[in-house]
Amino acid sequence: MGSTERIFPELGRFFIGCNYWASHAGTAMWRDWQPAVVERDLQLLAKSGLQVLRVFPLWPDFQPIHRLYGGGGVLKEYRFSETEELPETEAGRAGMSEQAMARFREFADLAEKHGLKLVVGLITGHMSGRLHVPPALEGLDIITDKTAIMWQVRFAKYFVKTMKDSQAILAWDLGNECNCMQGHVEMREDAWVWTAAIADAVRSMDTSRPLVSGMHSLTPAGTWTMQDQGELTDILTTHPYPYWTPYTDFDPIDTIRPVMHAVAESVFYSSIGNKPCFVEEIGNMGPMVADDARSAAFARASLLNIWANGCHGFVWWCAFDQTHLTHPPYDWAACESELGLVTLAGRTKPVLKEMARLKQMIESLPCGELPARRVDGVCILNTYQNHWGVAYSAFILAKQAGFDIGFQFEDQPLRDAPFYLIPCVRGTHGVPKRKMTEVLKRVEQGAVLYISMDDGYIEHVGPVTGNKVKTRSRRSERAVIRIPGEGGPVELNLNGSFRLDLEPERSEVLAAEADGNPVLTSTAYGKGRVCFLTMPLESDLVQRPGVFNNSVAEPYWKIYAMIARESLKTRIISKTHPLVAITEHSADKDSAIGVLINCGPEALTATVLIDQAWTVDKVLYGDGAPVKENGFACRFKADDGVVLSLRRRA
Repeated sequence: MGSTERIFPELGRFFIGCNYWASHAGTAMWRDWQPAVVERDLQLLAKSGLQVLRVFPLWPDFQPIHRLYGGGGVLKEYRFSETEELPETEAGRAGMSEQAMARFREFADLAEKHGLKLVVGLITGHMSGRLHVPPALEGLDIITDKTAIMWQVRFAKYFVKTMKDSQAILAWDLGNECNCMQGHVEMREDAWVWTAAIADAVRSMDTSRPLVSGMHSLTPAGTWTMQDQGELTDILTTHPYPYWTPYTDFDPIDTIRPVMHAVAESVFYSSIGNKPCFVEEIGNMGPMVADDARSAAFARASLLNIWANGCHGFVWWCAFDQTHLTHPPYDWAACESELGLVTLAGRTKPVLKEMARLKQMIESLPCGELPARRVDGVCILNTYQNHWGVAYSAFILAKQAGFDIGFQFEDQPLRDAPFYLIPCVRGTHGVPKRKMTEVLKRVEQGAVLYISMDDGYIEHVGPVTGNKVKTRSRRSERAVIRIPGEGGPVELNLNGSFRLDLEPERSEVLAAEADGNPVLTSTAYGKGRVCFLTMPLESDLVQRPGVFNNSVAEPYWKIYAMIARESLKTRIISKTHPLVAITEHSADKDSAIGVLINCGPEALTATVLIDQAWTVDKVLYGDGAPVKENGFACRFKADDGVVLSLRRRA
């Protein structure tokens, strides 16, 4: 699902870093340039174990152009100021400040001196809730206005050409969340043209480095899409803050929903954008959200999940606390001031120590490079649904049930998989006929298909699901459904807009409402099987706090365990604890790595079962011991992991 190769091989098996503004000045660092302070910052960050800094040449500081008008409001010329004309030099024709460029050069030299690599966010117009643009471009639609695009292209070409010889620069980034620079871009084509213009400008000057997207909150359908960014750039990025992203701040920050956020979103982007992805910004949003210990736990579990699922790197926001700053945006937003890895007094926070410790652990593993994770199923998202909410919920439920999924959009070529999920079908268009036909052909050949319904429509419901819909009606209250359990039936509460009264014709009923109306069925379809759930499980759960985050919550994940029973039987490691996430990585036919992560805030011991053909060769990280009947008891610290080396029995 997406690319799995390492993004920056020179940085080792996994890289860590932070977003950087100078400790003394924040966004004013280029105007208030103090190289001695900057060097102390870089020395501290490098000594603390960081490898990468994402840095920002603030747009109006580097291209400080003004418009001068004549009579009747006619544009006469561009200047740096009333008295300073643009010189007839390459920098002048690009509207670029040679002083600012000299300061960036000095900065890059200092980074190289201290062994730090730079990801450079070129068009830094949006930053921490403030728009920064050159005076000449104020009031323009930055993404769509031709004049604004012209000056951005000139900026990118001059900056890259001037700095491409710096050994410190690791990659070029389009800019910081440039899709936030203009309030509303109406057409997907406008976003594509802007991205293509900046991407082409960068590549016309330097093809030796990768181009990073740097965007915020992409979607598979809409204006700024994962597919377009994947087409036009080399590396996708996520900025997964639980505080800001829909549905992620419902539970405490060190519980499964928030610690699965970064990995779920990154796999979502990489799968659909079909490019490698890393976490370019992540943070806790300060002490109003979590204390130091819980912030470190959040970082620990998030980083381990990112690494285990092939998402390459983990970059925190930001380097230093900024409580002393009084210029916008710092005097606008209270939440911008206490986000650093280091305090103003120079104290290194536990998050940074955990990042460095885990980086060292990953590099020291004797297994070498972690092979790609096993992926059991493909989740196909459709146009009319809440894409992120459905994808996020499906990813967590799969992890809780003990298997792994990737994603694709309904208009993308169907990926080969033994298991397909089409969750929360919405609208009268349902699933495109051509796509459903392709999927059903795979099911005929032996694949499993799971469909859950929102208010949507599927064609040939009887032949496909083995059920007749007797009638459809609006629900007036939450449904109570019963699923099998070891100690008797388990009751689950689900919300949905509609009730489908089903008559099973050739299906097996796996779960029903209190009055016996089937809700989840399974039916043979060729050599495969179709599971049909009449409730919008994924979109319902993602909107409800507390449904994922503890072991005594209603076990909604058991629905996923039932629909994935064939895949679960073929995995090396199986488990029942819903807070333990597992990835399997096969190095060859006789050896594998298992990464198990406790996605909860309490230490726990969980016994997993090892397939009889395999055995645990060694515990590479964490603690555990074999128990009878192919069991292995993993002893987890809070929000921490266990890494197992597995080998096939002779």
